[in-house]
Amino acid sequence: MILEIASLQVRPGQAAAFEAAFLQAQAIIASMPGYLGHELQRCLERDDHYMLLVRWRSVQDHEVGFRTSAEYQQWRALLHHFYDPFPTVLHYEAAAGPGLAPAPAGR
Repeated sequence: MILEIASLQVRPGQAAAFEAAFLQAQAIIASMPGYLGHELQRCLERDDHYMLLVRWRSVQDHEVGFRTSAEYQQWRALLHHFYDPFPTVLHYEAAAGPGLAPAPAGR
């Protein structure tokens, strides 16, 4: 499992409209192969700032399966006009935690 983390800065004054659009858009991402779950977090210290966390089976499920799909074009139409600047999106894998061995040194 990998975790996609997207740092989202929404245009000032557009938070309510963004959240309403996200309610629609989340059904799109949830229907994609390899999707395992997501959450949208609103920042308490920075107005109009969110973190989107999406769990995928693999990076390919996100980067190829979702981003090259027709469904992504719907996602994009619903959400991308809210962002300024465009989000930074990175992928993470577990390095340590309950039930996990530490990652090998030198990775």
